[in-house]
Amino acid sequence: MFRSRRARIRSTVTAIAATGVLALTACAGGSGDEGSDGPVTLDFAFWGNDVRAEMYDEAIAAFNEEFPDIKVNVSFLGFPEFWEKRQIESTSGGLPDVMQFDYSYLRQYSENGLLLDLGPHLGEGIDTDPIDEKILDIGVVNDTTYGIATSTNAWTLYQNPKLLESIGAAPYEGGGSWEDYTDWVQATTDAAAAAGQPIYGGTDFTGRIQNFELQLRAQGSYLFNDDGEPGFDEDDLRAFWEQGAPFREGAGVPQQRLEEVYPLSGFDSAITASELTWDNFGAGYLGNLGEGYTELLLVEPPITEEGAKDLYLKPSMLHTISANTEHPEEAVELLNFLVNAPEVGAAFGTNRGLPASETQLEGVELGGLEAQIQEYEESISDRLGDPPAVPIVGYGSLEEKFRVIGTDLGLGVVTVDEAVEQFFTEMDVVLNQ
Repeated sequence: MFRSRRARIRSTVTAIAATGVLALTACAGGSGDEGSDGPVTLDFAFWGNDVRAEMYDEAIAAFNEEFPDIKVNVSFLGFPEFWEKRQIESTSGGLPDVMQFDYSYLRQYSENGLLLDLGPHLGEGIDTDPIDEKILDIGVVNDTTYGIATSTNAWTLYQNPKLLESIGAAPYEGGGSWEDYTDWVQATTDAAAAAGQPIYGGTDFTGRIQNFELQLRAQGSYLFNDDGEPGFDEDDLRAFWEQGAPFREGAGVPQQRLEEVYPLSGFDSAITASELTWDNFGAGYLGNLGEGYTELLLVEPPITEEGAKDLYLKPSMLHTISANTEHPEEAVELLNFLVNAPEVGAAFGTNRGLPASETQLEGVELGGLEAQIQEYEESISDRLGDPPAVPIVGYGSLEEKFRVIGTDLGLGVVTVDEAVEQFFTEMDVVLNQ
Protein backbone atom coordinates (compact mmCIF):
# COMPACT_ATOMS: atom_id res chain seq x y z
CA MET A 1 0.00 0.00 0.00
CA PHE A 2 1.27 3.44 -0.87
CA ARG A 3 1.49 6.11 1.76
CA SER A 4 -0.70 9.17 1.34
CA ARG A 5 1.10 12.25 0.02
CA ARG A 6 -1.45 14.66 1.32
CA ALA A 7 -2.10 16.06 4.74
CA ARG A 8 -5.48 17.46 3.83
CA ILE A 9 -8.24 14.91 3.43
CA ARG A 10 -11.65 16.06 2.44
CA SER A 11 -14.98 15.27 4.07
CA THR A 12 -16.58 11.93 3.35
CA VAL A 13 -18.93 11.69 0.44
CA THR A 14 -19.40 8.56 -1.63
CA ALA A 15 -17.68 8.84 -4.95
CA ILE A 16 -18.23 6.82 -8.05
CA ALA A 17 -16.03 6.57 -11.12
CA ALA A 18 -17.85 5.54 -14.25
CA THR A 19 -15.82 4.44 -17.21
CA GLY A 20 -17.01 3.86 -20.74
CA VAL A 21 -17.90 5.56 -23.95
CA LEU A 22 -20.24 8.09 -22.46
CA ALA A 23 -21.97 11.01 -24.05
CA LEU A 24 -20.49 14.08 -22.42
CA THR A 25 -22.86 16.63 -21.06
CA ALA A 26 -22.85 20.04 -22.66
CA CYS A 27 -22.00 21.67 -19.35
CA ALA A 28 -18.38 21.57 -18.21
CA GLY A 29 -17.13 22.04 -14.68
CA GLY A 30 -19.31 19.47 -12.97
CA SER A 31 -23.06 19.68 -12.57
CA GLY A 32 -25.87 20.72 -10.30
CA ASP A 33 -25.45 23.08 -7.36
CA GLU A 34 -22.15 21.65 -6.19
CA GLY A 35 -19.80 24.05 -4.49
CA SER A 36 -16.31 24.20 -3.09
CA ASP A 37 -17.64 23.36 0.41
CA GLY A 38 -19.48 20.20 -0.66
CA PRO A 39 -19.18 17.26 -3.01
CA VAL A 40 -17.92 18.12 -6.46
CA THR A 41 -18.26 16.35 -9.78
CA LEU A 42 -15.50 16.57 -12.38
CA ASP A 43 -15.60 15.41 -15.98
CA PHE A 44 -12.44 13.69 -17.17
CA ALA A 45 -11.85 12.55 -20.76
CA PHE A 46 -9.12 10.51 -22.42
CA TRP A 47 -8.46 8.68 -25.66
CA GLY A 48 -7.64 5.02 -25.57
CA ASN A 49 -9.24 1.62 -25.48
CA ASP A 50 -10.73 -0.86 -23.03
CA VAL A 51 -7.27 -1.75 -21.70
CA ARG A 52 -6.48 1.85 -20.79
CA ALA A 53 -10.01 2.30 -19.45
CA GLU A 54 -9.41 -0.45 -16.89
CA MET A 55 -6.19 1.29 -15.85
CA TYR A 56 -8.04 4.57 -15.35
CA ASP A 57 -10.68 2.69 -13.36
CA GLU A 58 -7.96 1.58 -10.95
CA ALA A 59 -6.36 5.05 -10.84
CA ILE A 60 -9.64 6.87 -10.19
CA ALA A 61 -10.58 4.34 -7.50
CA ALA A 62 -7.27 5.15 -5.74
CA PHE A 63 -7.97 8.87 -6.16
CA ASN A 64 -11.38 8.47 -4.55
CA GLU A 65 -9.84 6.75 -1.54
CA GLU A 66 -7.93 9.95 -0.91
CA PHE A 67 -10.56 12.38 -2.19
CA PRO A 68 -13.93 10.78 -1.49
CA ASP A 69 -15.81 14.04 -2.02
CA ILE A 70 -14.72 14.44 -5.64
CA LYS A 71 -16.79 12.37 -8.03
CA VAL A 72 -15.13 11.77 -11.40
CA ASN A 73 -17.16 11.06 -14.51
CA VAL A 74 -14.83 9.41 -17.01
CA SER A 75 -15.31 9.10 -20.77
CA PHE A 76 -13.08 7.86 -23.55
CA LEU A 77 -12.98 7.62 -27.32
CA GLY A 78 -10.54 6.62 -30.06
CA PHE A 79 -7.92 9.26 -30.86
CA PRO A 80 -9.58 10.86 -33.94
CA GLU A 81 -13.02 10.84 -32.35
CA PHE A 82 -11.63 12.29 -29.10
CA TRP A 83 -10.35 15.38 -30.91
CA GLU A 84 -13.44 15.72 -33.05
CA LYS A 85 -15.49 15.90 -29.84
CA ARG A 86 -13.10 18.37 -28.20
CA GLN A 87 -13.33 20.58 -31.31
CA ILE A 88 -17.13 20.69 -30.98
CA GLU A 89 -16.97 21.33 -27.24
CA SER A 90 -14.38 24.08 -27.61
CA THR A 91 -16.84 26.23 -29.52
CA SER A 92 -19.42 26.01 -26.73
CA GLY A 93 -17.18 26.29 -23.67
CA GLY A 94 -18.03 22.71 -22.76
CA LEU A 95 -14.62 21.07 -22.49
CA PRO A 96 -14.21 18.47 -19.71
CA ASP A 97 -12.68 19.77 -16.49
CA VAL A 98 -9.55 17.62 -16.81
CA MET A 99 -8.26 16.09 -20.02
CA GLN A 100 -5.63 13.69 -21.19
CA PHE A 101 -3.99 15.88 -23.80
CA ASP A 102 -1.80 15.43 -26.87
CA TYR A 103 1.24 17.61 -27.43
CA SER A 104 0.19 18.34 -31.01
CA TYR A 105 -2.88 20.27 -29.81
CA LEU A 106 -1.28 22.17 -26.90
CA ARG A 107 -0.46 25.40 -28.76
CA GLN A 108 -3.83 25.47 -30.54
CA TYR A 109 -5.95 25.12 -27.42
CA SER A 110 -3.77 27.31 -25.19
CA GLU A 111 -3.52 30.20 -27.64
CA ASN A 112 -7.30 30.10 -28.02
CA GLY A 113 -7.75 30.60 -24.27
CA LEU A 114 -9.27 27.15 -23.72
CA LEU A 115 -6.82 25.87 -21.09
CA LEU A 116 -6.23 26.90 -17.49
CA ASP A 117 -2.94 28.63 -16.65
CA LEU A 118 -1.30 26.11 -14.31
CA GLY A 119 1.47 28.50 -13.25
CA PRO A 120 -0.18 29.59 -9.97
CA HIS A 121 -0.63 25.93 -8.99
CA LEU A 122 2.95 24.77 -9.59
CA GLY A 123 4.29 23.82 -6.19
CA GLU A 124 0.91 24.86 -4.75
CA GLY A 125 -1.35 21.93 -5.57
CA ILE A 126 0.79 20.42 -8.31
CA ASP A 127 3.92 18.84 -6.83
CA THR A 128 6.78 19.74 -9.17
CA ASP A 129 9.71 18.43 -7.11
CA PRO A 130 9.56 14.89 -8.58
CA ILE A 131 9.57 16.16 -12.19
CA ASP A 132 12.63 17.31 -14.13
CA GLU A 133 12.57 20.96 -15.14
CA LYS A 134 13.04 20.09 -18.82
CA ILE A 135 9.96 17.88 -18.71
CA LEU A 136 7.94 20.61 -16.98
CA ASP A 137 8.98 22.95 -19.80
CA ILE A 138 7.28 20.66 -22.31
CA GLY A 139 3.91 22.02 -21.15
CA VAL A 140 4.91 25.67 -21.59
CA VAL A 141 3.56 27.77 -24.46
CA ASN A 142 4.49 31.45 -24.70
CA ASP A 143 6.00 31.39 -21.18
CA THR A 144 2.84 29.96 -19.57
CA THR A 145 2.38 26.40 -18.29
CA TYR A 146 -0.78 24.79 -19.64
CA GLY A 147 -0.01 21.08 -19.33
CA ILE A 148 2.00 18.62 -17.25
CA ALA A 149 3.61 15.72 -19.09
CA THR A 150 2.77 12.35 -17.62
CA SER A 151 5.63 10.55 -19.25
CA THR A 152 8.03 10.45 -22.17
CA ASN A 153 8.37 8.04 -25.05
CA ALA A 154 10.34 7.51 -28.21
CA TRP A 155 9.64 6.21 -31.72
CA THR A 156 10.37 2.51 -32.14
CA LEU A 157 9.70 -0.58 -34.21
CA TYR A 158 7.58 -3.17 -32.39
CA GLN A 159 7.63 -6.80 -33.51
CA ASN A 160 5.56 -9.83 -32.57
CA PRO A 161 7.98 -12.73 -31.90
CA LYS A 162 5.21 -15.34 -31.66
CA LEU A 163 3.88 -14.49 -35.12
CA LEU A 164 7.40 -14.48 -36.56
CA GLU A 165 8.17 -17.87 -35.04
CA SER A 166 4.91 -19.30 -36.38
CA ILE A 167 5.97 -18.55 -39.95
CA GLY A 168 9.67 -19.31 -39.49
CA ALA A 169 10.78 -15.70 -40.03
CA ALA A 170 13.62 -13.94 -38.19
CA PRO A 171 13.02 -10.59 -36.45
CA TYR A 172 14.23 -7.36 -38.04
CA GLU A 173 17.50 -6.42 -36.37
CA GLY A 174 16.72 -2.72 -36.12
CA GLY A 175 18.32 0.34 -37.71
CA GLY A 176 19.37 -0.20 -41.32
CA SER A 177 17.86 1.70 -44.20
CA TRP A 178 14.18 2.14 -45.04
CA GLU A 179 14.83 -0.08 -48.06
CA ASP A 180 16.23 -2.77 -45.73
CA TYR A 181 13.07 -2.65 -43.64
CA THR A 182 10.85 -2.77 -46.74
CA ASP A 183 12.73 -5.83 -47.99
CA TRP A 184 12.30 -7.52 -44.60
CA VAL A 185 8.55 -6.81 -44.63
CA GLN A 186 8.27 -8.33 -48.11
CA ALA A 187 10.26 -11.41 -47.07
CA THR A 188 8.13 -11.86 -43.95
CA THR A 189 4.89 -11.56 -45.92
CA ASP A 190 6.22 -14.12 -48.41
CA ALA A 191 7.18 -16.49 -45.56
CA ALA A 192 3.67 -16.23 -44.10
CA ALA A 193 2.11 -16.95 -47.50
CA ALA A 194 4.34 -20.01 -47.89
CA ALA A 195 3.21 -21.17 -44.44
CA GLY A 196 -0.41 -20.67 -45.41
CA GLN A 197 -1.05 -17.98 -42.81
CA PRO A 198 -2.82 -14.63 -43.46
CA ILE A 199 -0.02 -12.62 -41.84
CA TYR A 200 1.91 -9.66 -43.23
CA GLY A 201 5.32 -8.24 -42.40
CA GLY A 202 4.03 -4.76 -41.60
CA THR A 203 1.91 -1.74 -42.51
CA ASP A 204 2.79 0.99 -45.03
CA PHE A 205 5.00 3.26 -42.92
CA THR A 206 4.32 6.27 -45.16
CA GLY A 207 0.88 6.58 -43.60
CA ARG A 208 2.41 8.06 -40.44
CA ILE A 209 3.67 11.65 -40.36
CA GLN A 210 6.16 10.67 -37.64
CA ASN A 211 8.12 8.57 -40.13
CA PHE A 212 8.23 11.56 -42.50
CA GLU A 213 9.47 13.72 -39.62
CA LEU A 214 12.13 11.12 -38.81
CA GLN A 215 13.47 11.28 -42.35
CA LEU A 216 13.40 15.10 -42.39
CA ARG A 217 15.27 15.30 -39.06
CA ALA A 218 17.92 12.90 -40.35
CA GLN A 219 18.48 15.36 -43.21
CA GLY A 220 18.77 18.31 -40.84
CA SER A 221 15.25 19.62 -41.41
CA TYR A 222 11.92 19.49 -39.56
CA LEU A 223 8.17 19.42 -40.08
CA PHE A 224 7.58 23.00 -38.82
CA ASN A 225 9.82 25.48 -37.04
CA ASP A 226 8.95 27.95 -34.25
CA ASP A 227 7.66 30.42 -36.84
CA GLY A 228 5.28 27.84 -38.27
CA GLU A 229 7.24 27.45 -41.50
CA PRO A 230 7.37 23.96 -43.07
CA GLY A 231 10.75 22.29 -43.48
CA PHE A 232 9.76 20.40 -46.62
CA ASP A 233 8.38 21.01 -50.09
CA GLU A 234 6.10 19.08 -52.43
CA ASP A 235 8.97 17.06 -53.91
CA ASP A 236 10.06 15.93 -50.43
CA LEU A 237 6.56 14.71 -49.60
CA ARG A 238 6.12 13.07 -52.99
CA ALA A 239 9.40 11.17 -52.57
CA PHE A 240 8.30 10.00 -49.12
CA TRP A 241 4.91 8.71 -50.20
CA GLU A 242 6.47 6.97 -53.20
CA GLN A 243 8.49 4.88 -50.74
CA GLY A 244 5.22 3.22 -49.73
CA ALA A 245 4.59 1.76 -53.20
CA PRO A 246 6.02 -1.72 -52.38
CA PHE A 247 3.72 -1.94 -49.33
CA ARG A 248 0.68 -0.96 -51.39
CA GLU A 249 1.63 -3.47 -54.08
CA GLY A 250 1.67 -6.48 -51.78
CA ALA A 251 4.55 -6.33 -49.31
CA GLY A 252 2.39 -4.92 -46.52
CA VAL A 253 -1.08 -5.63 -45.17
CA PRO A 254 -3.82 -4.48 -47.59
CA GLN A 255 -5.57 -1.29 -46.48
CA GLN A 256 -8.97 -2.97 -46.92
CA ARG A 257 -7.94 -5.58 -44.32
CA LEU A 258 -7.02 -2.77 -41.93
CA GLU A 259 -10.43 -1.16 -42.45
CA GLU A 260 -12.02 -4.42 -41.29
CA VAL A 261 -10.22 -4.40 -37.92
CA TYR A 262 -10.29 -0.61 -37.28
CA PRO A 263 -10.01 0.97 -34.71
CA LEU A 264 -7.44 -1.70 -33.88
CA SER A 265 -4.30 -1.72 -35.98
CA GLY A 266 -2.96 -4.67 -37.91
CA PHE A 267 -0.40 -5.23 -35.15
CA ASP A 268 -3.09 -5.16 -32.42
CA SER A 269 -5.03 -7.72 -34.43
CA ALA A 270 -2.12 -10.15 -34.94
CA ILE A 271 -2.22 -9.80 -38.71
CA THR A 272 1.05 -7.86 -39.02
CA ALA A 273 4.38 -8.81 -37.48
CA SER A 274 5.74 -5.27 -37.04
CA GLU A 275 4.61 -1.69 -36.53
CA LEU A 276 6.42 1.64 -36.22
CA THR A 277 4.99 3.67 -33.36
CA TRP A 278 5.68 5.19 -29.93
CA ASP A 279 7.23 2.83 -27.39
CA ASN A 280 4.42 3.33 -24.83
CA PHE A 281 2.03 1.43 -27.11
CA GLY A 282 3.37 -1.95 -25.91
CA ALA A 283 1.02 -2.48 -22.98
CA GLY A 284 -1.98 -1.69 -25.17
CA TYR A 285 -0.75 -4.08 -27.83
CA LEU A 286 -0.43 -6.95 -25.36
CA GLY A 287 -3.87 -6.18 -23.95
CA ASN A 288 -5.49 -6.22 -27.37
CA LEU A 289 -3.56 -9.26 -28.59
CA GLY A 290 -4.88 -11.27 -25.66
CA GLU A 291 -3.54 -13.94 -23.34
CA GLY A 292 -1.94 -15.92 -26.15
CA TYR A 293 0.69 -13.24 -26.57
CA THR A 294 3.09 -12.41 -23.74
CA GLU A 295 6.15 -10.93 -25.45
CA LEU A 296 7.02 -8.13 -27.85
CA LEU A 297 10.32 -6.97 -29.31
CA LEU A 298 11.47 -3.34 -29.61
CA VAL A 299 14.26 -2.29 -31.95
CA GLU A 300 15.46 0.97 -33.48
CA PRO A 301 13.49 2.26 -36.48
CA PRO A 302 15.28 2.41 -39.84
CA ILE A 303 17.60 5.40 -40.24
CA THR A 304 18.04 7.68 -43.25
CA GLU A 305 21.55 8.90 -42.47
CA GLU A 306 23.88 6.95 -40.19
CA GLY A 307 24.86 9.05 -37.19
CA ALA A 308 21.79 11.29 -37.47
CA LYS A 309 20.05 12.62 -34.35
CA ASP A 310 16.63 11.89 -35.77
CA LEU A 311 14.91 10.45 -32.67
CA TYR A 312 13.76 12.46 -29.65
CA LEU A 313 11.91 12.01 -26.37
CA LYS A 314 8.35 13.21 -26.67
CA PRO A 315 5.73 13.66 -24.00
CA SER A 316 3.53 10.64 -24.57
CA MET A 317 0.69 12.74 -23.26
CA LEU A 318 -0.05 15.59 -20.90
CA HIS A 319 -2.85 16.46 -18.53
CA THR A 320 -4.57 19.82 -18.82
CA ILE A 321 -7.52 21.63 -17.22
CA SER A 322 -10.27 23.51 -19.02
CA ALA A 323 -10.13 27.29 -18.59
CA ASN A 324 -13.88 27.19 -17.93
CA THR A 325 -13.87 24.63 -15.14
CA GLU A 326 -16.06 25.63 -12.21
CA HIS A 327 -13.84 23.65 -9.83
CA PRO A 328 -10.22 24.56 -10.51
CA GLU A 329 -8.99 23.52 -7.05
CA GLU A 330 -10.47 20.04 -7.33
CA ALA A 331 -9.34 19.75 -10.95
CA VAL A 332 -5.79 20.53 -9.82
CA GLU A 333 -6.09 17.79 -7.17
CA LEU A 334 -7.07 15.28 -9.85
CA LEU A 335 -4.35 16.40 -12.28
CA ASN A 336 -1.68 16.23 -9.57
CA PHE A 337 -2.80 12.72 -8.60
CA LEU A 338 -2.77 11.48 -12.20
CA VAL A 339 0.73 12.89 -12.74
CA ASN A 340 2.47 12.13 -9.43
CA ALA A 341 0.72 9.35 -7.51
CA PRO A 342 2.58 6.01 -7.32
CA GLU A 343 -0.83 4.31 -7.34
CA VAL A 344 -1.30 5.62 -10.88
CA GLY A 345 2.16 4.35 -11.82
CA ALA A 346 1.17 0.92 -10.49
CA ALA A 347 -2.07 0.99 -12.49
CA PHE A 348 -0.53 2.08 -15.81
CA GLY A 349 2.98 0.68 -15.83
CA THR A 350 4.40 2.10 -19.07
CA ASN A 351 1.06 2.29 -20.91
CA ARG A 352 1.54 6.07 -21.02
CA GLY A 353 5.32 5.84 -21.45
CA LEU A 354 7.94 5.92 -18.73
CA PRO A 355 6.50 8.11 -15.93
CA ALA A 356 8.04 11.58 -15.84
CA SER A 357 7.46 11.89 -12.09
CA GLU A 358 9.90 10.11 -9.78
CA THR A 359 7.13 9.42 -7.27
CA GLN A 360 4.94 7.87 -9.94
CA LEU A 361 7.85 5.84 -11.27
CA GLU A 362 8.20 4.36 -7.75
CA GLY A 363 4.86 2.65 -8.31
CA VAL A 364 5.91 0.96 -11.55
CA GLU A 365 7.28 -2.55 -11.42
CA LEU A 366 9.88 -2.37 -14.17
CA GLY A 367 9.75 -5.99 -15.22
CA GLY A 368 8.99 -7.53 -18.57
CA LEU A 369 7.86 -5.01 -21.15
CA GLU A 370 8.41 -2.03 -18.80
CA ALA A 371 12.06 -2.99 -18.41
CA GLN A 372 12.36 -3.49 -22.18
CA ILE A 373 11.09 0.05 -22.81
CA GLN A 374 13.48 1.54 -20.28
CA GLU A 375 16.38 -0.39 -21.83
CA TYR A 376 15.28 0.64 -25.32
CA GLU A 377 15.28 4.36 -24.48
CA GLU A 378 18.73 3.98 -22.96
CA SER A 379 19.95 2.13 -26.05
CA ILE A 380 19.04 4.95 -28.45
CA SER A 381 20.74 7.73 -26.48
CA ASP A 382 23.26 8.30 -29.31
CA ARG A 383 20.39 8.84 -31.74
CA LEU A 384 18.40 11.27 -29.57
CA GLY A 385 18.38 14.89 -30.72
CA ASP A 386 16.70 18.03 -29.41
CA PRO A 387 12.90 17.86 -29.37
CA PRO A 388 11.11 19.74 -32.17
CA ALA A 389 9.32 23.05 -31.68
CA VAL A 390 5.94 23.00 -29.91
CA PRO A 391 3.54 21.91 -32.67
CA ILE A 392 1.92 24.72 -34.66
CA VAL A 393 -1.74 25.62 -34.26
CA GLY A 394 -3.66 23.15 -36.38
CA TYR A 395 -0.93 20.49 -36.30
CA GLY A 396 -3.39 17.93 -34.96
CA SER A 397 -5.63 18.50 -37.98
CA LEU A 398 -2.66 18.13 -40.32
CA GLU A 399 -1.56 14.91 -38.61
CA GLU A 400 -5.04 13.47 -39.02
CA LYS A 401 -5.19 14.66 -42.66
CA PHE A 402 -1.88 12.91 -43.27
CA ARG A 403 -3.32 9.68 -41.83
CA VAL A 404 -6.50 9.91 -43.90
CA ILE A 405 -4.54 10.55 -47.10
CA GLY A 406 -2.34 7.57 -46.25
CA THR A 407 -5.48 5.46 -45.96
CA ASP A 408 -6.71 6.72 -49.32
CA LEU A 409 -3.36 5.89 -50.91
CA GLY A 410 -3.66 2.38 -49.50
CA LEU A 411 -7.18 2.01 -50.86
CA GLY A 412 -6.00 3.27 -54.23
CA VAL A 413 -8.51 6.11 -54.42
CA VAL A 414 -5.83 8.82 -54.85
CA THR A 415 -2.48 8.94 -56.62
CA VAL A 416 0.67 10.19 -54.93
CA ASP A 417 0.47 13.46 -56.91
CA GLU A 418 -3.16 13.96 -55.81
CA ALA A 419 -2.20 13.14 -52.23
CA VAL A 420 0.55 15.77 -52.25
CA GLU A 421 -1.82 18.37 -53.69
CA GLN A 422 -4.47 17.58 -51.06
CA PHE A 423 -2.02 17.85 -48.18
CA PHE A 424 -0.51 21.15 -49.34
CA THR A 425 -3.98 22.58 -49.87
CA GLU A 426 -4.89 21.64 -46.30
CA MET A 427 -1.58 22.97 -45.02
CA ASP A 428 -2.13 26.32 -46.75
CA VAL A 429 -5.48 26.62 -44.98
CA VAL A 430 -4.01 25.75 -41.58
CA LEU A 431 -0.98 28.03 -41.90
CA ASN A 432 -3.05 30.99 -43.08
CA GLN A 433 -5.99 30.73 -40.72
